Amino acid sequence: MKVAVIGAGVMGSGIAQTFAQCDEFDTVYMCDIKTEFAENGKNRIVSALAKRVAKGKMTQEAADAITAKLVPGLNEIAVDADLVLEAAIENMAIKKETFKSLQNDIVKNPDCIFASNTSSLSIAELSNGLAKPVIGMHFFNPAPVMKLVEVIIAPSTPGYVKDFIFETSVKLGKTPVLVNEAAGFIVNRILIPMINEGVFMYSEGVATVEEIDTAMKLGANHPMGPLALGDLVGLDVCLAIMETIFNETKDPKYRPAPLMRLMVRSGMLGRKTGIGFYDYSDGGMVPVSNIRARALEQK
Repeated sequence: MKVAVIGAGVMGSGIAQTFAQCDEFDTVYMCDIKTEFAENGKNRIVSALAKRVAKGKMTQEAADAITAKLVPGLNEIAVDADLVLEAAIENMAIKKETFKSLQNDIVKNPDCIFASNTSSLSIAELSNGLAKPVIGMHFFNPAPVMKLVEVIIAPSTPGYVKDFIFETSVKLGKTPVLVNEAAGFIVNRILIPMINEGVFMYSEGVATVEEIDTAMKLGANHPMGPLALGDLVGLDVCLAIMETIFNETKDPKYRPAPLMRLMVRSGMLGRKTGIGFYDYSDGGMVPVSNIRARALEQK
């Protein structure tokens, strides 16, 4: 089978690696708006596999077999895909336009299944107006490691599409859970508001970054504190999900923390930019003091 992953960023490349590691798939198209972006995504996978080989966790032969399946390029290479999985920016208009282009002008396989890795957007709205329905297939970062896949269906999702995505998830070594469309789905509906509450607590002076994260690690047995987790997910992603849940529900308990907005506007997105609630420069992880002042300096 052939799968096309649309979007070769950190999440997209992780998903592509997951498919390439599965014997069921012989070709994994890594597509992006520029060929160099797609090639960078493949290089990210090659580097990750090389580290596993160096640690003795994988043979070079196995790593080569995985990378041999990866074909980077523009969306146009997805012409004969059996499954298209979109992992582009979390923006409804961009996603809809991407699917329209794929369905109307690029993919020629009449049996192709279309899925989105959206973390919070409406599957019903995403499918509306398209020639073929879109189903949610939400992976978690890092995709090759995390076992969960949320399978999100709208009222109009055909049963055969749901069954295909469930079966594919199992073949990938994942555990799928069925989600009837709701803002934030399951994990992000619970997880991202927790991160948001951690941001509120810090901005209100309740505790420091380190104290909030330590309290949740030792008091709730979480492997990572909420602010460190926000940095890992990306504060821009956290903000987008909070805004989606808030706009869908109109419930004030989902109001994004103003400090999170300020940090995103200032480019303090977490690990991806080297600074968020922690400073990751020089390979370290040092709590940032006076984050609001630092964010205003960054603007």
